[in-house]
Amino acid sequence: MKILGVLGSPRIGGNSDILLDRALGGAKEAGAEVEKIVLCRKKISGCLDCTKCNEAGVCAIKDDMQDLYPKILEADAIIHSVPVYFWAMTAQMKAYLDRWCAFFDGEWKWHKHYYPKIKGKKIGLITVCGDSNVHTADPIVHSFKTTVDFTRLRWIGAVMASAAAKGEVAKDEKAKRAAYELGKKAAQK
Repeated sequence: MKILGVLGSPRIGGNSDILLDRALGGAKEAGAEVEKIVLCRKKISGCLDCTKCNEAGVCAIKDDMQDLYPKILEADAIIHSVPVYFWAMTAQMKAYLDRWCAFFDGEWKWHKHYYPKIKGKKIGLITVCGDSNVHTADPIVHSFKTTVDFTRLRWIGAVMASAAAKGEVAKDEKAKRAAYELGKKAAQK
């Protein structure tokens, strides 16, 4: 079982990073092999909607996303962790998620050579916002959940936490426990 953690926060060691590490710790304890990708350390451009990927499923943009496509396909589950920036996901996470379009043909169906590797893949989400109302992150949850529903992947849930100062979430036992359990759930067959 391979679990991929994708950090969409540019703040290394911050709240989203702490909770992602907890989730990956839960997955590892459940016996999974884990890997973490830090998007702010990658050069990932936004989708150009050039439609070149529609035919062969190969993105025309030559950047670090080319290295991530195989990791996405090889993972049994992917846990994304992202803070709220101006009531939405960070630019890093949005560029990464938009580039998933390379997996689809012109009719928004999985390319047939990707489908066997993507079918049944589990997707989880961790969001952190500075607002005391965790539902400030609802637009991010909606984006990921709708993507999962549309693509018929397997939604394993979202952990939503409130924390502002760097590292503040380390005091939130409930959020840390929920992230850990999300990781364990990702590692279940």
